Amino acid sequence: MHGSSGTIRKNEIESRLQRGLSVNATALAKEFLVSEDAVRRDLRALAAEGKCKRVYGGGLPMSPDGIPFEQRLLNDSKEKRALALAALTLVSEASTVFLDSGSTNLALAREMPPYSSLTIATNSIAIASALLDRKNFKVIVLGGEIDRETGASIGLSAIREAERLNFDLCFLGACAVSESLGIGAFYMADAEFKRTLIARSDRTAALVTMDKVETRAPFRVAALAVLDHVVLESGTSEEIVSTFSNAGPEVIIAQS
Repeated sequence: MHGSSGTIRKNEIESRLQRGLSVNATALAKEFLVSEDAVRRDLRALAAEGKCKRVYGGGLPMSPDGIPFEQRLLNDSKEKRALALAALTLVSEASTVFLDSGSTNLALAREMPPYSSLTIATNSIAIASALLDRKNFKVIVLGGEIDRETGASIGLSAIREAERLNFDLCFLGACAVSESLGIGAFYMADAEFKRTLIARSDRTAALVTMDKVETRAPFRVAALAVLDHVVLESGTSEEIVSTFSNAGPEVIIAQS
Protein backbone atom coordinates (compact mmCIF):
# COMPACT_ATOMS: atom_id res chain seq x y z
CA MET A 1 0.00 0.00 0.00
CA HIS A 2 3.03 2.28 0.25
CA GLY A 3 3.03 4.98 -2.44
CA SER A 4 -0.55 4.10 -3.40
CA SER A 5 -2.86 6.54 -5.11
CA GLY A 6 -5.18 8.90 -3.24
CA THR A 7 -8.23 6.76 -4.07
CA ILE A 8 -6.63 3.54 -2.82
CA ARG A 9 -5.38 5.29 0.31
CA LYS A 10 -8.79 6.81 1.08
CA ASN A 11 -10.50 3.45 0.53
CA GLU A 12 -8.08 1.74 2.92
CA ILE A 13 -8.72 4.40 5.60
CA GLU A 14 -12.47 3.98 5.11
CA SER A 15 -12.10 0.19 5.42
CA ARG A 16 -10.37 0.55 8.78
CA LEU A 17 -13.02 2.94 10.05
CA GLN A 18 -15.74 0.52 8.98
CA ARG A 19 -14.03 -2.16 11.07
CA GLY A 20 -14.37 0.13 14.09
CA LEU A 21 -10.73 1.24 14.17
CA SER A 22 -9.62 4.79 14.95
CA VAL A 23 -6.98 6.31 12.67
CA ASN A 24 -4.10 8.68 13.33
CA ALA A 25 -3.04 11.18 10.67
CA THR A 26 0.66 11.10 11.56
CA ALA A 27 0.84 7.31 11.52
CA LEU A 28 -1.09 7.10 8.24
CA ALA A 29 1.19 9.67 6.60
CA LYS A 30 4.25 7.59 7.51
CA GLU A 31 2.59 4.36 6.37
CA PHE A 32 1.52 5.70 2.97
CA LEU A 33 4.59 7.93 2.47
CA VAL A 34 2.51 11.06 1.99
CA SER A 35 2.13 14.35 3.84
CA GLU A 36 -0.18 14.70 6.83
CA ASP A 37 -2.10 17.30 4.81
CA ALA A 38 -2.95 14.61 2.24
CA VAL A 39 -4.28 12.34 4.99
CA ARG A 40 -6.25 15.20 6.52
CA ARG A 41 -7.88 15.82 3.13
CA ASP A 42 -8.89 12.15 3.04
CA LEU A 43 -10.35 12.43 6.55
CA ARG A 44 -12.23 15.63 5.69
CA ALA A 45 -13.73 13.90 2.66
CA LEU A 46 -14.73 10.84 4.71
CA ALA A 47 -16.23 13.07 7.41
CA ALA A 48 -18.23 14.98 4.77
CA GLU A 49 -19.57 11.62 3.55
CA GLY A 50 -20.60 10.71 7.09
CA LYS A 51 -18.09 7.88 7.35
CA CYS A 52 -15.99 9.16 10.25
CA LYS A 53 -15.77 11.70 13.02
CA ARG A 54 -12.83 14.04 12.75
CA VAL A 55 -10.91 14.50 15.97
CA TYR A 56 -7.66 16.19 16.86
CA GLY A 57 -4.91 14.21 15.17
CA GLY A 58 -7.08 11.78 13.20
CA GLY A 59 -10.53 10.24 12.92
CA LEU A 60 -12.97 7.98 14.71
CA PRO A 61 -15.48 5.48 13.29
CA MET A 62 -18.84 7.06 12.57
CA SER A 63 -21.89 5.14 13.73
CA PRO A 64 -25.29 6.20 12.34
CA ASP A 65 -26.74 5.57 15.77
CA GLY A 66 -24.08 7.51 17.68
CA ILE A 67 -22.37 6.20 20.80
CA PRO A 68 -24.57 4.74 23.57
CA PHE A 69 -25.10 7.08 26.51
CA GLU A 70 -23.57 4.65 29.01
CA GLN A 71 -20.33 4.55 26.99
CA ARG A 72 -20.19 8.34 26.67
CA LEU A 73 -20.32 8.62 30.48
CA LEU A 74 -16.95 6.87 30.63
CA ASN A 75 -15.21 9.07 28.07
CA ASP A 76 -13.26 12.32 28.48
CA SER A 77 -14.42 13.05 32.03
CA LYS A 78 -11.53 15.48 32.62
CA GLU A 79 -12.21 17.41 29.41
CA LYS A 80 -15.95 17.52 30.04
CA ARG A 81 -15.47 18.80 33.57
CA ALA A 82 -13.23 21.58 32.22
CA LEU A 83 -15.97 22.56 29.76
CA ALA A 84 -18.53 22.52 32.58
CA LEU A 85 -16.43 24.78 34.80
CA ALA A 86 -15.96 27.25 31.95
CA ALA A 87 -19.73 27.37 31.39
CA LEU A 88 -20.62 28.25 34.98
CA THR A 89 -20.20 31.98 34.32
CA LEU A 90 -23.16 31.79 31.95
CA VAL A 91 -25.37 30.20 34.62
CA SER A 92 -24.88 33.12 37.00
CA GLU A 93 -26.90 35.33 34.67
CA ALA A 94 -29.92 33.01 34.52
CA SER A 95 -32.70 31.87 36.85
CA THR A 96 -34.35 29.22 34.66
CA VAL A 97 -32.00 26.85 32.87
CA PHE A 98 -32.59 23.85 30.61
CA LEU A 99 -29.99 21.08 30.51
CA ASP A 100 -30.44 18.96 27.40
CA SER A 101 -29.43 15.31 27.56
CA GLY A 102 -25.79 14.36 27.11
CA SER A 103 -22.75 13.35 29.10
CA THR A 104 -21.14 16.81 28.88
CA ASN A 105 -24.27 18.48 30.24
CA LEU A 106 -24.30 15.85 32.96
CA ALA A 107 -20.81 17.04 33.91
CA LEU A 108 -22.22 20.58 34.06
CA ALA A 109 -25.07 19.45 36.33
CA ARG A 110 -22.53 17.94 38.73
CA GLU A 111 -20.63 21.26 38.88
CA MET A 112 -23.67 23.44 39.56
CA PRO A 113 -23.01 25.54 42.71
CA PRO A 114 -25.17 24.16 45.55
CA TYR A 115 -25.82 27.61 47.03
CA SER A 116 -27.60 28.95 43.94
CA SER A 117 -31.37 29.16 43.70
CA LEU A 118 -32.18 27.98 40.22
CA THR A 119 -35.01 26.34 38.35
CA ILE A 120 -33.47 23.66 36.17
CA ALA A 121 -35.46 21.67 33.65
CA THR A 122 -34.13 18.62 31.84
CA ASN A 123 -35.24 15.67 29.78
CA SER A 124 -32.44 13.48 31.16
CA ILE A 125 -32.91 11.01 33.99
CA ALA A 126 -29.17 11.06 34.80
CA ILE A 127 -29.06 14.86 34.98
CA ALA A 128 -32.17 15.04 37.17
CA SER A 129 -30.65 12.47 39.51
CA ALA A 130 -27.38 14.44 39.72
CA LEU A 131 -29.31 17.54 40.84
CA LEU A 132 -31.29 15.91 43.64
CA ASP A 133 -28.80 16.93 46.33
CA ARG A 134 -29.05 20.62 45.37
CA LYS A 135 -31.62 21.60 48.01
CA ASN A 136 -32.03 25.15 46.67
CA PHE A 137 -32.83 23.99 43.15
CA LYS A 138 -36.26 23.44 41.72
CA VAL A 139 -35.88 20.55 39.28
CA ILE A 140 -38.36 19.90 36.47
CA VAL A 141 -38.17 16.69 34.46
CA LEU A 142 -39.88 16.57 31.08
CA GLY A 143 -41.83 13.36 30.66
CA GLY A 144 -42.52 10.75 28.04
CA GLU A 145 -40.89 7.52 27.00
CA ILE A 146 -37.17 7.33 27.71
CA ASP A 147 -35.03 6.73 24.65
CA ARG A 148 -32.39 4.20 25.73
CA GLU A 149 -29.67 5.50 23.39
CA THR A 150 -29.90 9.11 24.61
CA GLY A 151 -31.00 8.34 28.18
CA ALA A 152 -33.73 10.96 27.89
CA SER A 153 -37.22 11.84 26.70
CA ILE A 154 -37.11 13.24 23.18
CA GLY A 155 -40.55 12.37 21.81
CA LEU A 156 -43.76 14.29 21.27
CA SER A 157 -44.66 14.37 24.97
CA ALA A 158 -41.34 16.00 25.82
CA ILE A 159 -41.77 18.52 23.00
CA ARG A 160 -45.26 19.48 24.17
CA GLU A 161 -44.05 20.01 27.73
CA ALA A 162 -41.08 22.08 26.55
CA GLU A 163 -43.44 24.28 24.55
CA ARG A 164 -45.16 25.29 27.81
CA LEU A 165 -41.93 26.58 29.37
CA ASN A 166 -39.62 29.56 28.89
CA PHE A 167 -35.89 29.31 29.59
CA ASP A 168 -33.40 32.07 30.30
CA LEU A 169 -30.62 29.78 29.14
CA CYS A 170 -30.50 26.40 27.43
CA PHE A 171 -27.45 24.17 27.26
CA LEU A 172 -28.08 22.27 24.07
CA GLY A 173 -26.68 18.78 23.63
CA ALA A 174 -24.78 18.78 20.34
CA CYS A 175 -23.87 15.51 18.62
CA ALA A 176 -21.89 17.32 15.90
CA VAL A 177 -21.00 20.97 15.32
CA SER A 178 -19.74 22.43 12.06
CA GLU A 179 -19.52 25.94 10.63
CA SER A 180 -20.91 24.77 7.28
CA LEU A 181 -23.32 22.05 8.43
CA GLY A 182 -24.43 23.61 11.72
CA ILE A 183 -25.55 21.63 14.76
CA GLY A 184 -26.36 17.96 14.16
CA ALA A 185 -28.19 15.15 15.94
CA PHE A 186 -28.15 11.39 15.46
CA TYR A 187 -31.93 10.97 15.73
CA MET A 188 -34.77 12.78 13.97
CA ALA A 189 -36.86 13.05 17.15
CA ASP A 190 -33.89 14.47 19.05
CA ALA A 191 -33.28 17.07 16.34
CA GLU A 192 -36.91 18.18 16.52
CA PHE A 193 -36.78 18.35 20.32
CA LYS A 194 -33.63 20.47 20.19
CA ARG A 195 -35.26 22.91 17.76
CA THR A 196 -38.08 23.32 20.27
CA LEU A 197 -35.58 24.10 23.02
CA ILE A 198 -33.94 26.77 20.87
CA ALA A 199 -37.30 28.40 20.20
CA ARG A 200 -38.18 28.51 23.91
CA SER A 201 -34.84 29.89 25.14
CA ASP A 202 -33.61 33.47 25.44
CA ARG A 203 -30.02 32.27 25.14
CA THR A 204 -28.63 28.99 23.86
CA ALA A 205 -25.20 27.54 24.60
CA ALA A 206 -23.38 24.33 23.76
CA LEU A 207 -20.42 22.60 25.40
CA VAL A 208 -18.52 20.94 22.56
CA THR A 209 -15.81 18.32 23.00
CA MET A 210 -13.03 18.12 20.42
CA ASP A 211 -14.38 14.97 18.80
CA LYS A 212 -17.58 16.77 17.77
CA VAL A 213 -15.94 19.79 16.15
CA GLU A 214 -16.31 19.97 12.37
CA THR A 215 -18.11 16.63 12.20
CA ARG A 216 -21.56 15.76 10.89
CA ALA A 217 -24.60 13.84 12.10
CA PRO A 218 -27.54 12.63 9.99
CA PHE A 219 -30.09 15.23 11.16
CA ARG A 220 -29.55 18.99 11.10
CA VAL A 221 -30.83 20.90 14.11
CA ALA A 222 -29.96 24.48 13.17
CA ALA A 223 -27.21 26.75 11.92
CA LEU A 224 -24.27 27.45 14.19
CA ALA A 225 -25.46 31.07 14.38
CA VAL A 226 -28.40 30.13 16.65
CA LEU A 227 -25.93 29.57 19.49
CA ASP A 228 -25.23 32.58 21.67
CA HIS A 229 -22.29 30.83 23.33
CA VAL A 230 -20.11 27.84 22.50
CA VAL A 231 -17.62 26.40 24.98
CA LEU A 232 -14.62 24.65 23.39
CA GLU A 233 -11.77 22.61 24.82
CA SER A 234 -8.38 24.07 25.64
CA GLY A 235 -6.12 23.39 22.69
CA THR A 236 -8.75 23.97 20.03
CA SER A 237 -7.02 25.42 16.98
CA GLU A 238 -7.12 29.15 16.38
CA GLU A 239 -8.66 28.43 12.99
CA ILE A 240 -11.66 26.70 14.56
CA VAL A 241 -12.04 29.37 17.23
CA SER A 242 -12.01 32.10 14.59
CA THR A 243 -14.40 30.21 12.31
CA PHE A 244 -16.90 29.57 15.07
CA SER A 245 -16.66 33.11 16.39
CA ASN A 246 -17.24 34.59 12.93
CA ALA A 247 -20.34 32.40 12.58
CA GLY A 248 -21.99 34.23 15.48
CA PRO A 249 -21.56 32.58 18.91
CA GLU A 250 -19.37 33.93 21.66
CA VAL A 251 -16.54 31.42 21.97
CA ILE A 252 -15.43 30.46 25.49
CA ILE A 253 -12.27 28.37 25.88
CA ALA A 254 -12.04 25.96 28.79
CA GLN A 255 -8.94 25.88 30.94
CA SER A 256 -6.57 22.95 30.52
